[in-house]
Amino acid sequence: MSLQRIVRVPLGHPTSAVCVAGVETLVDIYGSVPEGTEMFEVYGTPGVDIYISPRVERDWEHADTRWWCFDAGLQIIVVMNSPSNDLNDSHISSSAPKDCTSFSISASPGVVVDVAHRPPAKKNLTGSSKWPLDPGLEVSLKMTAASDSTGDQKVQISYYGPETTPVEALLYVTRVEILRVDFTRTGKMKSTGGRKDQRTWTWGPHGQGAILLVNCDRDSPISSTVDCKDDQLDSKDLKDMSLVTLSTKTPRDFFSKHQLVPHVAKSEMDKVRVFRANADKQPSRYGMILGPRHPSHPLELQGGHHSTDFHVEGLAFPDASFPGLISLNVSLLDTSNPELPKALVFQDSVVFHVAPWIMTPNTQSPKEVYVCRLFENEDFLKSVAALAKKARCKLMVCAKEESMNDRWMQDEMEIGYIQAPHKTLPVVFDSPRNRGLKDFPIKCMLGPDFGYMTRVPQTGRVTDLDSFGNLEVSSPVTVGGKEYPLGRILTGDRGYPSKESQEMHQDLQDFLSAQQVQAPVKLYSDWLSVGHVDEFLSFVPVHKKGFQLLLASPRSCYKLFQEWMKDGHGEALLFQGVKNKAQQKIKDILSNEKLREHNSYMEKCIDWNREVLKPELTERDIVDVPQLFKLQKGFEGTLKAEAFFPNMVNMLVLGKHLGIPKPFGPIINGRCCLEEKVWSLLEPLGLHCTFIDDFYTYHVQHGDVHCGTNVCRQPFSFKWWHMVP
Repeated sequence: MSLQRIVRVPLGHPTSAVCVAGVETLVDIYGSVPEGTEMFEVYGTPGVDIYISPRVERDWEHADTRWWCFDAGLQIIVVMNSPSNDLNDSHISSSAPKDCTSFSISASPGVVVDVAHRPPAKKNLTGSSKWPLDPGLEVSLKMTAASDSTGDQKVQISYYGPETTPVEALLYVTRVEILRVDFTRTGKMKSTGGRKDQRTWTWGPHGQGAILLVNCDRDSPISSTVDCKDDQLDSKDLKDMSLVTLSTKTPRDFFSKHQLVPHVAKSEMDKVRVFRANADKQPSRYGMILGPRHPSHPLELQGGHHSTDFHVEGLAFPDASFPGLISLNVSLLDTSNPELPKALVFQDSVVFHVAPWIMTPNTQSPKEVYVCRLFENEDFLKSVAALAKKARCKLMVCAKEESMNDRWMQDEMEIGYIQAPHKTLPVVFDSPRNRGLKDFPIKCMLGPDFGYMTRVPQTGRVTDLDSFGNLEVSSPVTVGGKEYPLGRILTGDRGYPSKESQEMHQDLQDFLSAQQVQAPVKLYSDWLSVGHVDEFLSFVPVHKKGFQLLLASPRSCYKLFQEWMKDGHGEALLFQGVKNKAQQKIKDILSNEKLREHNSYMEKCIDWNREVLKPELTERDIVDVPQLFKLQKGFEGTLKAEAFFPNMVNMLVLGKHLGIPKPFGPIINGRCCLEEKVWSLLEPLGLHCTFIDDFYTYHVQHGDVHCGTNVCRQPFSFKWWHMVP
């Protein structure tokens, strides 16, 4: 639908108006009609199309110098459909002496005139279309091509009475175009033309609105920060920005009396930067015209047909106080009288949505694996390297001096991406834990086409639940008929408030919720010593369904041990092959009532999360992985759960290749019975299990394979703007 503005057309002397491409201009016919006028005539010079119709029916009739009676709701719409060549070569005129009863309208080429009436009036049987005069009369014009000179299009309105000479009102019209942007999300520039749909941002496959990336990578090798905080514009930066073209099609003398001013709201100027290209369009010559402390910038432009490119970048992701929407406005001002303030002629705008940060689940294909090199983990590194090779993805090893002996790569960061129609950019989210690996994401990952961002809580302390082993995302799911094509974020939380309980910092929760596209779900994880969701669940890719959820299950483990006990294997030992670790028999584990009581409690905690996830899953989507836990006193003396043997759900998922912590379970018939069980559960799903010894390098440090690794994955093929949050 087009936007509208009103132009007054007085009698006695010509009036001028500027029409912007695609904007419907209402002409005030009734306000200029003398007392006694009842009808009017509309006619125009060649190049103006005139249409007459009841506004409700919108069944326009071409009006070749036809007559209509004035009546309530009558509307005239003038649309310019071709460019003009000479000054004042087209017009609408309007006049009406006393006792006028009819009107006519004519217009130049490139102008379409519409006359509408509400409610519809009856046709005159004499063949003339006559409409009674009424304040509800509405006349509008639309110009569909730019003018070559000021006032080169004309619209004339003539008023008639039964015994009077026609009186005319004349309107000189100038049509301009001022803004082009990709608001259809196709990667193609469109003329905004005053369209309403570019002034609002809508979700869904048929939605409208432009998209903006936070320019958070570092393309320049000499820069020390992300590009959106760097005043130097590199040629690669332009590819990370959204293009807006100021396509000015105006008469050559137009800007001697008019001015264009781009601007953003002061509340949004710290969320966006706009750069203007100079004549040679060299990146080094781009200057910032809008941004922090710069809400507006008057432009010096030449008349005629010119295109001026602007490149727009986001400075902030959606957050609790920022919904992610930014309006870029352009105001057209009349500066013809230097003794008067500038008058606003027209204002166009386009709304951008800053692209959200999106997490990728285990089910997305791996691109690169990250792991730390420690003094004692060479065998672990070799196993991870071999697995990465099988999965055909790269391996990036953090050097000892970079990690500061901090081995928890998963806790330090989460790797996701941002996306616009023209660009997709991987972005690492640096957690606020700030231990030995605190500089790794910004020093070793931030670079050309790899973005970086973080959230540091301004108040309150950072806890274990703020580490990103406590931040996971499900595969795409449907809940109660609502689709989540990008999955849902999963975070661990306290089950209920208490003096000792912890929860993810509210600043992090607010940020994750503000992204909108992966509506977060809180799970209960504070029963664990470390408190991370990756200690009891993992998603794996499965061809038919797309995924399976693996849940740690003490119940499944006890059932397995009881079966082996019944078959006469009660003497089989747990922890065989682990140096300096006391071995335990199956029968001793089963007879340990305290351990059984502890695991009964842990099973209830896991079942609570099972029920939270049930609206998104069925039992057929869940695989119970045998696992035992033990309760230990935490830092504040509270009892918290730790894995009794290496936690097999805490695995590295690289496509169909799984790096699973070696559990060192009882050896029965020459094989570890726990490995055998997991193999029987996962191999039929098309997955390949590799068991990795992480006992002393990770497990005894309260983590396992997943905690010690991280993965950059392929983005979703689904475009986030096609969904409806």
